[in-house]
Amino acid sequence: MASFSWFLWFWDRSGWLATAGVLMILLGYTLVLAIEFVAVARVNRGDAVPAASARALLDSWWGEIGAAPRVFCWQQPFRWRTLPDTHTAEPTGPSQTPAVVFVHGFFCNRGFWLPWMHELRTLGIPYTSVNLEPIFGSIDDYAPLIEEAAQRAERLTGLPPVLVCHSMGGLAARAWLAHRSPTALRMRQLITIGTPHHGTWIGRFSRMPNGLQMRQNHEWLGALSAGEVAAVVTPYSRYVCWYSNADNIVFPASTAMLPGADNRHVPGVAHVALAFHPTVMRESLAMLASGASSPESRTAA
Repeated sequence: MASFSWFLWFWDRSGWLATAGVLMILLGYTLVLAIEFVAVARVNRGDAVPAASARALLDSWWGEIGAAPRVFCWQQPFRWRTLPDTHTAEPTGPSQTPAVVFVHGFFCNRGFWLPWMHELRTLGIPYTSVNLEPIFGSIDDYAPLIEEAAQRAERLTGLPPVLVCHSMGGLAARAWLAHRSPTALRMRQLITIGTPHHGTWIGRFSRMPNGLQMRQNHEWLGALSAGEVAAVVTPYSRYVCWYSNADNIVFPASTAMLPGADNRHVPGVAHVALAFHPTVMRESLAMLASGASSPESRTAA
């Protein structure tokens, strides 16, 4: 809309200026992405996870140029209502599987999960989802929204749900669990994709409450981890953490891992693209369909 408005406004004055403005609006974000990947290359050099090569980062940058607009300029603003949450459970065979709760990340909405929703509908697996609001509130504020979605999911099957979370959504789910006891009875499994469990380097540039909480070594993250470790139930044995050494939002790469979790590395994939990577979707969907651990081979760090 912004590019179209610019073009109409300046076309009569200067065709060149109108065209240049449209290109800057449409493609300017590629420069921002490039700066992020330069930071990834520098920061990941000292990380425990092997750094991505320059070629891998270039390929990741190119892939994210396609993935990010599809999510932020199409799925979320225009398509987020197209697939409603499941209201009645479909038969899933003799061994009923739990429902799924989708929890999106920072500055997103439930439209982020449309490709996953299509897959679950094909598999006959019920799901619920949330829109985390306020957009720039504290991560703790999202607990009631997740609670409501989890209750709806549990009513669909009578089983504790599986939570599938991207980015900040994984922290929101952990904060929700931290205020519920015993945590093991509230969810069957927690799958996080590119979640800054230990904060992210890029969080230092945020001034929003939830962005500040995702800074490395932030006291909110420390308090969350301390509360989980002190719990009677082992904190992370039910967690699957997908991460990448080319994630342009969550880095250093090891910040997306948790001790004792099933940490799965997908090398050379950017932040948004990671949620839709064939390996991430295939193995995660296999877990959801089986209601247990994926039978496929694991890439763990």
